[in-house]
Amino acid sequence: MTLDLTPDELLSTTRAVRKRLDLDRPVPRSLIEECVDVATQAPTGRNRQRWHFIVVTEDAQRRAVADIFLRALPLAAGHPLTERDAWRMTYHAGSTERVFDGLRHLAANIHRVPAFVIPGVEGRTDHAPVTVQAGAWGSILPAAWSFMLAARARGLGTTWTTAQGPLERDLAKALGVPYDEIMLAAFIPLAYTIGTDFKPAPRIPREHVLHWDRWEQRSAGPTR
Repeated sequence: MTLDLTPDELLSTTRAVRKRLDLDRPVPRSLIEECVDVATQAPTGRNRQRWHFIVVTEDAQRRAVADIFLRALPLAAGHPLTERDAWRMTYHAGSTERVFDGLRHLAANIHRVPAFVIPGVEGRTDHAPVTVQAGAWGSILPAAWSFMLAARARGLGTTWTTAQGPLERDLAKALGVPYDEIMLAAFIPLAYTIGTDFKPAPRIPREHVLHWDRWEQRSAGPTR
């Protein structure tokens, strides 16, 4: 059974769900398998199909993985923000504050999330040329996003995180993944959602991201 959503509704309402995850309701294996079947219909470079999905639901393993997530979270701040980043993040008042409030809620309850999905791709690209990077990531990110869309259509919520990055080796060890052969691309909490009435997110206007025929520099901070 899937939700009655048009393609545009599905694409524009697949939110990063943190506060509205149902932490007390197990997710059936069969439903996750359906989502993986959809995910593996995504585009894949040269038909190599190097994708993998590690699903964690067993209690002890889930606690171990959740602990790695919590230890990695403060290490995953990423690159410094630019002035343009700051402008986009504050364009809609309160939107970024809500994101970080949701992140704090997720961190406080990560041990209660019923399932974790960690997509991986064969072949490490550390220090590889950009064409190799693009081929590898372009063959796992569409599949992972398709998994998240399939989950939304089935009343499940996800949120894309890369918190595993700083401790990817630790996570690989905990999961029995051969680190030298497989890159763990993301860390996706998965649960039923509390309600299914998600709406499009506030975004900056199209004119600040659309370039026609050639690049045109967009200035930060225009009048709303």
